[in-house]
Parts: sequence; structure tokens; C-alpha cells
Amino acid sequence: MTFTCVAGLGVSGTAVARALAGRGERVVVVEAAEGERQLAAAAELAGLGVETRFGTMALPEGATRLVTTGWAPHHPLVAAALEAGVEVVGEVELAWRLRPAQAAPWLALTGTNGKTTAVRMLTSILLAAGHKALAVGNVGLPVVRAVAEPYDVLAVELSSFQLHWSATLAPHAAAVLNVAPDHLDWHGSMEAYAAAKGRVFERAGTVIYNADDPEAARLAAPYPGAVGFTLRVPKPGQLGVVEDLLVDRAFVADPVEAAEELATLGDIRPLAPHNVANALAAAALARAFGVPGEAVARGLRDFVPDPHRLALVERVGDVDYVDDSKATNPHAAAAALASYPSVVWVAGGQLKGADVDDLVRRAAPRLRGAVLLGADRAQIAEALARHAPNVPVVDIADRDTGAMEKVVIAAAGLASPGDTVLLSPSAASLDMYPGYPARGEAFARAVRGLKERAEGAV
Repeated sequence: MTFTCVAGLGVSGTAVARALAGRGERVVVVEAAEGERQLAAAAELAGLGVETRFGTMALPEGATRLVTTGWAPHHPLVAAALEAGVEVVGEVELAWRLRPAQAAPWLALTGTNGKTTAVRMLTSILLAAGHKALAVGNVGLPVVRAVAEPYDVLAVELSSFQLHWSATLAPHAAAVLNVAPDHLDWHGSMEAYAAAKGRVFERAGTVIYNADDPEAARLAAPYPGAVGFTLRVPKPGQLGVVEDLLVDRAFVADPVEAAEELATLGDIRPLAPHNVANALAAAALARAFGVPGEAVARGLRDFVPDPHRLALVERVGDVDYVDDSKATNPHAAAAALASYPSVVWVAGGQLKGADVDDLVRRAAPRLRGAVLLGADRAQIAEALARHAPNVPVVDIADRDTGAMEKVVIAAAGLASPGDTVLLSPSAASLDMYPGYPARGEAFARAVRGLKERAEGAV
């Protein structure tokens, strides 16, 4: 009998333990924290015969497999398993192995940024085509639960962590949206991070890549027949943009002579260059699954963007205040900054080892001011001093709950009519907030407070 150790009692870890116990396997979960949620999950699993060991990260003696939900190779538990020759797999890899006969095919995508938006666009397109589809993986339901359900197709968002621990995935089609430095503290180097992203292509039926992204194109280069997507006019074998149309020259009878219109730019919300790329990736994955062109447009129109992604909060005194708190790395922030001509930039947090010089250099002509907060704000301030020395910068050292109100007041003081105050931090939020949603909500509250005071003064 397989004896599996499951790392952690999170949503995915609990789902893994439940699935394996249902197959009659011996399962032990190790969990460092002994909070109310963890105790409740352990009690539920105990009824299925699953043992939970609290306060330890030791590998149980006799374990033949460790299932991790994204822990790094240098984590003591994972390192101990690897040293002992115990197989280490991720939740996604386990889900792939546990698929029943006639399981739903996977349409998989990864990238540094845009994954959740693209996978939700893809799901909307699949639903518009009449398929029973679900977004899973790094978003929504754990894959190990979804594979047991009778779906027609799964739209699977995969992080670099999940791909690192996946060895046998063979999706029907796979896409890489973009690759830029991120999570280097986890992977150890940019090369290792990119290699993890590239694993999504290894056994994919159709390889789809961003032809405008050099690293994505490099990862796709070894695969003959790979399909590119581009914001330019598409070549044969690509999807792209012609005037205001999304056009397919890959999944048509004659890619050299024929093209099919899929949607218009007006079908995409919010309309920004990186979001057009997300829509093209989603369209390409759907077309690889045989979705007709008219369903692409309908699905994009039906798509409702998730919060904290270029979300307009309010307009105050002819200045737009936009929440892009989801931009937790420089690549995401660069895409957001490129979407507006004149920006007061709100940035800072945990940079996770990422460099911001190139971001600031490219954004400098658009910047009218910057307000910095969070742990690594000094690194951003130094880059601004080097590449945008004439841009006024306000440093907010506060870390308490009122810090964002000071940030918004400072940004309002730097903004002129026609500007956009853009929260696009380029950094993670855990130095000050429970997560990027809480950071975005704090920004929105502060902006609404600003608007109330402005209206009260009239």
C-alpha cells in the first residue's frame, strides 16, 4: 500500500488527503499550525482514517510519497524527502495521475502575469460554446477534486511551483503567456524559474506561446508547429490583431491563404494591451479544442474581470483612481503603467528579489509622480532617482491601517486633471496586508473617502 505524507492542511492539502483516503491509501498530514481551521479540517479527515500530526515538519517514517501543494525544494520537509529518496509530487501532478477513464481533457496555461484573467476568459469562451467547463488549479477548485467530476474540459491555471513538481502532465493544449523574473527566492534563479514554466509544453498536444515575449518564444522554439499569438498582424500559424479585430490564422483550413475573425477589441474588458494578449491566448486554447469562432466573441463579452485588476475605483476632480493591486511583480506593473499616458504611481511592498530598474526606465516618460510604501520602497525610490530624477516622490513610512489614506492623499496632491492615480505596486503585499485583495480594498476605501471629502467641500 502507498503511504503518502501530505504537506499542510490548506485547501489543496485537505483535498489531496480526502482523495487518497477515498482510495484506501494510508495518509498522514503534517501541519505546523494548530489553529481553529486546521483543527476542524483534521477532525473531518480523521473520520476518513487520515492522521494529522501537528507542530511538526518531520517526514513520517515509512512514507513512500510526499505530496506538496507548492512548497520549495529547500523546505526542510521536502529536502528530507528528496534526500531519503521519497518521491515528491505536487497536487496537480497527483490529480493528473488520479484521472478516471474518459477524463476531461486539460487546457493548461501558465505565465508570470495574466494567468487568472486568461483562464477565466478561456472558461467563459468554453461555456459560450456549450461545454461543461471549469477553471481549476491555481484558481478555483483544487484539480484533485475537479478530475473526479464529469466535466467536458478543464481550464487549468498552473503556477511555476505547481509545474516544478509535475512530471507527467499531458494537456490537450498548453500556453505560456509571458515569462519575467518572479519568485526567484523560491526557484533560486531566473533559469530555473523559466524552466519550470516551460514544463507545461513537454507533453502538450498543441503548444501555444506569446510571440511578442522573447522568453515564451524561446521555450516554444523546440516544438514544431507551435502556435503563436501576437498583438501585431498575425503570420500563418498565429493569432493576432488586424485593426480592431482578433484574427485566427492558425486553426483554419489554410493558414497561408485564410483567416477567421474571432472578436473585436471592443469585446475585451478592460481594454489594455496585456489584456488583449490574454484574450488571444484564451482564444487559441479554445480553438485548439475545436471551439467555433463565434463562441470566442460571445465568451469574451460575457467575461467579468476579477477585482483588483485595472479596476477603476472612482474619478475625483478629473483624476481616475485605478486599483491594480494584483500587480505583485515588475512585469505586471509594467503592463499596467503602459496602459495610461500620465500616471501618479502608487508602488511598493515585498519585491521578492526582483529588480525594478527596467520597469522604472520604461515607465519614466509616463510618470507625473510616485508615492511609495512598504518594505522595499527604498529600492523603488533608488530606481526612480536613477531613471526619473525629475519625478516627485513621496515616501510613506507608516505601516498601520491608516497608511493607505496617507498614500491616497499624497497621490491626489501630485495629480493633475487627466492623470491616473494607479495602484500597481510591483510587489507582494504581505509586509502590510493579508494579501493583495486587502491592499486593493484599503486603496478603494481611501479613494472613496477622498471623494466624499471633495464633494463635501463643494
